Amino acid sequence: MKVSREQMAENRHRILDVASRMFREKGFDAVTVSEVMKAAGLTHGGFYGHFTSKDDLVAKTLTHALGASSGEGADFQQFVEAYLSPRHRDSPAGGCPTASLAAAVRHQTPVAHAAMAEGLRSQIGRIQQALPVLDPEDSRRVAIGSWAAMVGAIILARAVDDPALSDEILEETRAWITAGLQHIPSS
Repeated sequence: MKVSREQMAENRHRILDVASRMFREKGFDAVTVSEVMKAAGLTHGGFYGHFTSKDDLVAKTLTHALGASSGEGADFQQFVEAYLSPRHRDSPAGGCPTASLAAAVRHQTPVAHAAMAEGLRSQIGRIQQALPVLDPEDSRRVAIGSWAAMVGAIILARAVDDPALSDEILEETRAWITAGLQHIPSS
């Protein structure tokens, strides 16, 4: 039975959603194409109607996951509070793809690297627009530094086996970013 274009698009979106969650939870290498397709409720054979290879799936999943509007609509302080929270730290599968996948991308294809770079550019731009700073040079510097600190804090908070240290990493990074924003002159 032939599948409609609408159903194909829906299936592809479901595969990308499932792959995104699975890759964030387990990493690229620990997830097989068969597992992704099964979790999406589709057959393994249907995979090649959507992607040419697992590498293609990885790259398309990065584009899909990083294109989501993380933090859009919230002010910057609200975004920082939500991002650097125990809830976000404790749910990598549903959390930030950058924090979950950035280190693993270095072992992927150039197309995956390009997808990560585009996702980072986009996120930095969203943060830059949300900052209470008007000077473009300052806002870009603060956006890059804040984003790097936030992603790094989530990675470190997830990596330690000491709950108090993990919480402290999140709390102190929130405080550091907030204090830094108070010292930036507005234009």
